[in-house]
Amino acid sequence: MLDINDFSKKQIIVYCPAKGDKISYKNDNLIIKNSDGKIKYQHTCYRIFMVLVIGDTSITTGLIRRAKKFNFSILFMSYGFKLYAAFNAGLQGNTMLHDKQYHYSGNEIAQHIIANKIYNQRYTLTKIRKKTEYIKEGIVILDEYYNKLRNEEVSRESLLGYEGNASRVYFPRIFFNTEWKNRKPRIKFDYLNSLLDIGYTILFNFIDCILNVFGFDVYKGVLHTDFYMRKSLVCDIVEPFRPLIDWKVRTGINLGQFKKEDFVFINNSWQLQYKKSALYGSVFMEELLENKEMIFLYIRSYYRAFMKGTPIGKYPVFDIDSDEVICDVDNCDIETEMFVERKDNLPIDIPFRPGIEKDVSIKSDVELDGREV
Repeated sequence: MLDINDFSKKQIIVYCPAKGDKISYKNDNLIIKNSDGKIKYQHTCYRIFMVLVIGDTSITTGLIRRAKKFNFSILFMSYGFKLYAAFNAGLQGNTMLHDKQYHYSGNEIAQHIIANKIYNQRYTLTKIRKKTEYIKEGIVILDEYYNKLRNEEVSRESLLGYEGNASRVYFPRIFFNTEWKNRKPRIKFDYLNSLLDIGYTILFNFIDCILNVFGFDVYKGVLHTDFYMRKSLVCDIVEPFRPLIDWKVRTGINLGQFKKEDFVFINNSWQLQYKKSALYGSVFMEELLENKEMIFLYIRSYYRAFMKGTPIGKYPVFDIDSDEVICDVDNCDIETEMFVERKDNLPIDIPFRPGIEKDVSIKSDVELDGREV
């Protein structure tokens, strides 16, 4: 099974193909050729975790065999970031884990996950430099919700109510300086919701790949109910990490990385122009790469806690404000006291994505005439 040291060296390749491009392999290297057959990019298969293809291309069966051999996933998305095909690598046949998943019927893990999400939403609001009374009020309300979920058991219906109310408090405040209306997933009724959908989709597929590493049945969740072809567990585990995307959308708009002009209104929905797909995908992916070890540590800790039947107080907590996964159960007996696992000094390699600019960077506040994030 993949460990953190191996994972930290793995890279995610985001690729937006040009016309006539073809993906194949040579000597255990992934290679991308243009329409003339010339190699425009190559990378060793030993260091790949996921290949995200945005657009249309050709792929060889030999590369699929290499993906299985070296355990990396290949995901195919449309220019609108809709997943239409996937080859997911990972651990197969983890029947003991599946048995535990199918027999679990409690509510405490779901409550723990939503409390973690609200905690991170609350912290994200505190990152806003100039806090109005409106924003301060939201922080206080989210504090109340978080403390309620941390200290009292609630029913599943009440839990969903707290989550919904927290979102209604959080979103208008985090996007108070934009044309925010409300959150309507997937229908893309404005460019802000379309932006969030893009970021959440990339996050969703990244977490899906890591869950597959540990052999989870991703269709069996603890919060989201079973529904035909819905990856309910991925929907669950995504929740504490959503504020990473929210903050990236906010800062991307303020820094001029994301613009309303990059979207077009087609068939009653706001769609990103296909020429901008690689750029937007790279911005979101770089945010995930900065946190990839933390996401991996969280899921590994969740796996070990779930397998051991660990008390809920020792389940992992993703703290968006630190470089730590709190309450990790690595190498511990169930009775062991809580401790912290860090990702300090682990390398973060952000590879060049063919088809986009190599130096896509975030401008500083000084470069932007002091504009506030």
